[in-house]
Amino acid sequence: MADITVQLVSVDRMIWTGEASIVTAQTTEGEIGILPGHEPILGQLKDNGVVTINPLDGERIVAAVQGGFLSVVGNKVTILADWATLASEVDSSEAESNASQDDDELSKWRGQAELAAVRRAGR
Repeated sequence: MADITVQLVSVDRMIWTGEASIVTAQTTEGEIGILPGHEPILGQLKDNGVVTINPLDGERIVAAVQGGFLSVVGNKVTILADWATLASEVDSSEAESNASQDDDELSKWRGQAELAAVRRAGR
């Protein structure tokens, strides 16, 4: 069976390396799928994008990426992201808590902006 060698790297660490049957990534030009024998390519990863890797052994790997590049040369795919994290590393309860705090902070700032606009209009 044909396979491709994949490296998923962020600026601060090696996230995953191994053999895979397919890689998909969201780029600034759209979503791309890489199979063994793919033509050489250099693509820019989409901000807040997703990369998926189907390893030859084990479960599919899903990573959130922030910027960076994807390179295909021969049967090697290198994904170099400015920042990346695996879906399996995300604590969903912590993420929901952070999102709730962000929403509260945003509401506070909106309220202050509306109050300032009303005060300016009253002058």
